[in-house]
Amino acid sequence: MSDFCKRLFSSCCGSRSKVDYDNVLADSEREAVADLLNYLENRAETDFFSGEPLAALSTLVYSQNIDLQRSASLTFAEITERDVRPVDRATLEPILFLLESPDIEVQRAASAALGNLAVDGQNKVLIVSLGGLTPLIRQMNSPNVEVQCNAVGCITNLATHEENKARIARSGALAPLTRLAKSKDMRVQRNATGALLNMTHSDDNRQQLVSAGAIPVLVSLLSSPDTDVQYYCTTALSNIAVDSANRKRLAQTETRLVQSLVHLMKGQAPKVQCQAALALRNLASDEKYQLEIVRAGGLPPLLGLLQSSYLPLILSAVACIRNISIHPMNESPIIDAGFLRPLVDLLGSTDNEEIQCHAISTLRNLAASSDRNKQLVLEAGAVQKCKELVLDVPLSVQSEMTAAIAVLALSDDLKPHLLDLGVFDVLIPLTESESIEVQGNSAAALGNLSSKVGDYSLFLTSWSQPSGGIHGYLARFLNSGDPTFQHIAIWTLLQLLESNDAKLIETINQSKDVMDVVREISRREIEGDGDADAAESEDGEAEVVALARRCLELSSGGGGDLLSKGSYTPSDKT
Repeated sequence: MSDFCKRLFSSCCGSRSKVDYDNVLADSEREAVADLLNYLENRAETDFFSGEPLAALSTLVYSQNIDLQRSASLTFAEITERDVRPVDRATLEPILFLLESPDIEVQRAASAALGNLAVDGQNKVLIVSLGGLTPLIRQMNSPNVEVQCNAVGCITNLATHEENKARIARSGALAPLTRLAKSKDMRVQRNATGALLNMTHSDDNRQQLVSAGAIPVLVSLLSSPDTDVQYYCTTALSNIAVDSANRKRLAQTETRLVQSLVHLMKGQAPKVQCQAALALRNLASDEKYQLEIVRAGGLPPLLGLLQSSYLPLILSAVACIRNISIHPMNESPIIDAGFLRPLVDLLGSTDNEEIQCHAISTLRNLAASSDRNKQLVLEAGAVQKCKELVLDVPLSVQSEMTAAIAVLALSDDLKPHLLDLGVFDVLIPLTESESIEVQGNSAAALGNLSSKVGDYSLFLTSWSQPSGGIHGYLARFLNSGDPTFQHIAIWTLLQLLESNDAKLIETINQSKDVMDVVREISRREIEGDGDADAAESEDGEAEVVALARRCLELSSGGGGDLLSKGSYTPSDKT
């Protein structure tokens, strides 16, 4: 420590003699130097942020002697390197004063000290509230690389606090940060891109960054050889791509963006690969990018990440492929690229609800547009896996799994296979779920399975079991008072009555509780009042009444033309 003290204050004396030194310094300054040397010799027991040690440092700070200011700034840099804690304005104001110095050495050390203290959350807010941004911005424009580096590093730390971000965005800091992101000095570049990343966590700040011209700089730096710069820029662009207006801007101006992100997914740094996939996921919120990612060769690297053993990579990849799978033209390319089996395997990620949701939602999307794809999803084991897991997974996963089964049940060719797999064993109990969505999706799947099956023996054996069976589900939904649930139930009942299965029709007719509600619904009078929303509601109720009346006709042996019937798909692609 004594060597450090001698080095620290050697510039105060230079080549001058002790006599010269005494003549130059005021008494208070000589005492402060002596005291500070003593404190530094005993630094383990010294608190430099209060009392006499801080007073001694402050005396040097406000001295007219530049050597003493340098000594003070170096001392602050040294002690804050090892001791970071919340401080008050009495500590920060001398450092902020040093930032205003025209001397490069003072600027460099003072900004380093401030950056160290800015690691603490309380200090971050206080530094900004005391006006610290203005001198830091001035130092970012310094021709000295060391000063630039420390100033930008301090801004980076300050920008991690939510209260500071808007103030930094409005302070004029974004333009110099964007400029320094292109610095030839890698340390400056890292700090600047890190600061820009920290500014991308709110919509307003993202717009300020766009206005400052940050987007082309961030995109150009995706090809940086530095892993940290790649990571900061990729993550910043991922955040920027959250906004639809920014995605349109990126689509218009950054024609190489997707190709660059696809290239980064093939890299060696997992944190960069992960953020590249997430950036593509956000871009794939738009139809244009859903197609472009596939055209740019994004599927093979995504499949590789999906099959990795690193959880963040798996999560980012499955989230990305979910969005890409929304476009109908991407269904077959994704299937042909070999995604089905890995996606089915991910359904078993019982320790990660989000991965399960993304995986089953993707499988549902892939099955949406063609019977061929539905067949391939079934053959990949998706339904078996869902049946095995669905009663024990979280509600969000249950909702996605039952929705997927409802979509697969739209294929007439697959219905016998689904029934043979025993889906009734899970669908019927789930019509009693605490989740309205799970109830509705399960009922929709049952309704889709009720049409054109051929062999209705399973409906008879499942009429009362499990969980009250189909009979219990129909009775609950019909008595629910919910128009949508009543519609699904009556529509399902109509499929069963049209089965031409005499035993099943007899069983339905013997279910007095069900048929009594159907009769009650059939007697409703529908009157419109001219209001558009009310008219739509009335149309829906009119259809329910018509279905109920048709059910009564068939149950009593009536014939006639069949009503036009549709099918239930829980919702659009997700």
